[in-house]
Amino acid sequence: MSDDGQVRTEVRDRILSIEIDRQAKRNAFTPVMFEQLGDALTRLEREDELWVGLVTFAGDHATAGLDLPRFRQAFTSGRATDLGDRIDPFALRTRVTKPVVMAVQGAVYTVGIELLLAADIVVAADSAKLCQLEPKRGLATFGGASFRYVERAGWGNAMYHLLRADVFDAERALELGFVQEVVPHGQQKERALELAREVAGVAPLAARWIKRSALAYALEGEKAAIDMIPEMMWETSNSEDAAEGLRSFVEKRDPVFRGR
Repeated sequence: MSDDGQVRTEVRDRILSIEIDRQAKRNAFTPVMFEQLGDALTRLEREDELWVGLVTFAGDHATAGLDLPRFRQAFTSGRATDLGDRIDPFALRTRVTKPVVMAVQGAVYTVGIELLLAADIVVAADSAKLCQLEPKRGLATFGGASFRYVERAGWGNAMYHLLRADVFDAERALELGFVQEVVPHGQQKERALELAREVAGVAPLAARWIKRSALAYALEGEKAAIDMIPEMMWETSNSEDAAEGLRSFVEKRDPVFRGR
């Protein structure tokens, strides 16, 4: 493996498994890793046979954050890594419309928190230690932490952690709503895979509409989400998967969805 790190992908039963690996540097991100993660998320978005994304990190740590010297020129020029038409891993410019499950462990610093806040369901190992330490390096937060902390945890909790740049543990992350489950270290990937399989077991069109509606509410407010209901109702109710769901209910069996 080059010193740039790598992002590996594997398809498992409608799930695109994405593993981030630069273990020698505690998975500290390089521009190449961001580009490859953007490629993987773009593949998830564009390939119809993929219904759920699963993002994990190799080794004992999620990420030590950014390999700052690799990003200095991008930061001083006022731009981030150029992802072109790739999906943005931070979900700032573009966002995956399909569900994304993530597992984290050990150090979950800076961009690691911002990546998990862009995911939909997160499992943390009890070894996880989170820190938005950018202010201690003279930097603000560039990947969405400044507003997503407020969205998840409220103003006081957001300022409590962002302005102090302190380290907090997995249980605190659970309390704040940053993660949804805490499991013993070493079990986080398997539990995240179990959850991804559960999500892949529901009708994918319905899942995408639910996420789209939730995002409309979060970004535009209640009226935008309400206005979306007629189209959401028509499209899902008239789908082949809705017919299959009804048949499976009558026949007392598990449904076999096809994403259409």
